[in-house]
Amino acid sequence: MPLIGLVLGALLAEVALAVDGADWPPSGWRYSATTASDVLTAIVGAMVALLGFVVTIGVLVVQQATGTLSPRYMRLWYRDRLQKAVLATFTGTFAFAFSLLRSIESDSVPDLGVTLAGAAVAVSLVLLLIYLNRFTHSLRPVAIAELVGRLGADVFTTGASAIRGATPRRDGTVLSDGPVTRVRTERGGAIQAFNVPGLVAEAARHDCVFVVTRLIGDFVPPGTVLVEVHGGTSAPDPGRVTGLVALGAERTIEQDPAFALRILVDIAIRALSPAVNDPTTAVQVVNYIESFLHTVGGARLPGRYVIADRDGRARLVLPGRDWENYLQLAVCEIRDYGASSVQICRRLLAMLEDLLDTLPPSQHPAVHAELSLLRESIERAFPDAARRSLAGDADRQGIGGRRRPRA
Repeated sequence: MPLIGLVLGALLAEVALAVDGADWPPSGWRYSATTASDVLTAIVGAMVALLGFVVTIGVLVVQQATGTLSPRYMRLWYRDRLQKAVLATFTGTFAFAFSLLRSIESDSVPDLGVTLAGAAVAVSLVLLLIYLNRFTHSLRPVAIAELVGRLGADVFTTGASAIRGATPRRDGTVLSDGPVTRVRTERGGAIQAFNVPGLVAEAARHDCVFVVTRLIGDFVPPGTVLVEVHGGTSAPDPGRVTGLVALGAERTIEQDPAFALRILVDIAIRALSPAVNDPTTAVQVVNYIESFLHTVGGARLPGRYVIADRDGRARLVLPGRDWENYLQLAVCEIRDYGASSVQICRRLLAMLEDLLDTLPPSQHPAVHAELSLLRESIERAFPDAARRSLAGDADRQGIGGRRRPRA
């Protein structure tokens, strides 16, 4: 985006010069050569300084994210559209003003260009104020937790609806008795996304069934069997098949809502570290973890999904996470790192009991298992009866809220 802004700025300068040649703008918008040169020079210097300022903010974000938040959050930060728009506007304004400087002569001044350069500076300042407002408000841990939790819930409910909505079938009705070809990946990386329509179309083209052997988010080394090809009238091209699976250096949220939960848990357990010792922040993050779990727990999660083509024939089998997987990811590490914190114990108890109240009975066994583990952890961490009783009272605020009556 900043590169595009740089190019557009130079191109717009040429357009402004061409329009100036057509005896426009009106006489009220005329500048002397000295004034125009001074204004454009000041704009060039200002844009360079603002670019440095934004880069400095980016460095501060990196320091804060690696120190008090989760490094995994950085991917969301540097992909922020407003940040890209700010950088693109600054570079575009710089290129625009710098390109106009070369055309200034004693008898030739790009009056329209100078006016537009001033307007571009005004737009840049407005965007900078909006950017600073977001920077100061959205880097609080609770704001980041709300953003990440919302992104994860959106991916779960909408982005992956085609996969989750597929009807699971028994193995005998999906896989044929024909030959099985194993497609191996030539390079390693974390599985970031599947091109589901592309995989279905490729399987239909060869009249076979693709069975993906790894879960999205898994890291696969080179040579790993990524897809099993069952049956088929012809053999698909391995390079074409693996090209429909995105591999990268790290996981992303786009098709992996569990990664959003991973980021939330990372922020919570970092707040519970002895170096930070901020259980209140962890409790605030648990609020959004609970919201995410209510979204996940209310959906059907068979753990295995079969995608059919337009004719209704099974073409793609994808592994998926079940409810126990999400719940363990959300609770296990926070319970272990916050075992000695009364706030965390009480907040986790309230979260698990609320899940029992709202989720269907089919999800209750996993919640009861986590409740048992949490109570055992409280027994070990609080040997005296008074503190054990205090930590064993469910409280949605950790400490200070209305306690739930014991069952």
